[in-house]
Amino acid sequence: MEFSTIKLEKLERRATLTLNRPAAMNAMDTVMMEELAQCFEALQHEADIQVLVIRGEGKVFSAGGDIKAMVDPNQPMDIDAAMQCLTRIVKAYYQLPMIVIAAVHGASAGLGFSLALGADIVVACENSKLAMNFIGIGLIPDGGGHFFMKERVGNVKAKQMIWEGKVLTATEAQEVGLIDYVAPDGTVFAVADQLVGKMLASPIASMITTKQILHTQNLPMLENILAMEAAGQSAMRKTTDHLEGIKAFIEKRTPVFAGK
Repeated sequence: MEFSTIKLEKLERRATLTLNRPAAMNAMDTVMMEELAQCFEALQHEADIQVLVIRGEGKVFSAGGDIKAMVDPNQPMDIDAAMQCLTRIVKAYYQLPMIVIAAVHGASAGLGFSLALGADIVVACENSKLAMNFIGIGLIPDGGGHFFMKERVGNVKAKQMIWEGKVLTATEAQEVGLIDYVAPDGTVFAVADQLVGKMLASPIASMITTKQILHTQNLPMLENILAMEAAGQSAMRKTTDHLEGIKAFIEKRTPVFAGK
């Protein structure tokens, strides 16, 4: 399967998925989202792959959704179609029959952070910037962001962190339980490789079975949250606050929200 915005490399029992739009900070446009959906759906049938590492090409993991694409007057984003694609991505991703490790460097924000949090294990370099920052442009988390935040930190903390939209260091994210390992600068991929080696030297079939049991149990909740995220995001895209947030982002100024 050939892709233009991602790379999938397989080597014996492991695979590496690389987000590959480095000039756009690996921001996810409609092409990348469609390719991620196809890739994760195909990986569901890869019986020989037992560990998948997700990483970003270039300086960052992912800046999130492609905001420039959102406001492109020549090709206006169809938010409902985008949310349908995200639902495909997350459902296939959550049901992958392998251990998933996210190796985060540089930055992981918005939809990019949702993708990282959906991994079974998250390792981030100590100088990385991590943010569930949809609130900054008047939107709600998508890509299962509500579900993955709730899974890791619980309802109350998830609400507060989503509302605040604070940019966290890797150490801060680890302290609250959002990520699992902090790697010294420049070593995140080496640390991820060490984790892969540890997994492949373990009784990994047992580990994958445990994952499948727990994830199958939680799948109905994830599906409900994805449906609500799709409806909520479609509504938020029509708000005055979202338009102001996008405009302020492009103009590089502080937004003035009106609660509408």
